[in-house]
Amino acid sequence: MHWNPLNKLEQLEEIRQASFTRPQVIFKHSTRCAISSMAKNRLDKAILPEGVEFHYLDLIQYRSISNEIAKSFGVDHESPQVLLIKEGTCIFDTSHSGISMTVLEEALH
Repeated sequence: MHWNPLNKLEQLEEIRQASFTRPQVIFKHSTRCAISSMAKNRLDKAILPEGVEFHYLDLIQYRSISNEIAKSFGVDHESPQVLLIKEGTCIFDTSHSGISMTVLEEALH
């Protein structure tokens, strides 16, 4: 798994713009949470879908970015949480045990 670190607020607009050419996934990870670590581990071990970019946010260190994600994409804040961004909009989000590559692939189609 190749994660693009999300650590600057301006990256959110870059992700939104990139989503018009290829789907973008944001994984909001709490480094203090065992459930979040398990969800990340599931994603790390999965086969990646073609043409999707994955972004990793340490929401403990970058809480303000996490808050802006919720506001900007119109989702409730959860942790851990995965958002699928396509054509500038969050078309799917899930959290906790709902996070898997299979679920993301189903949401893509």
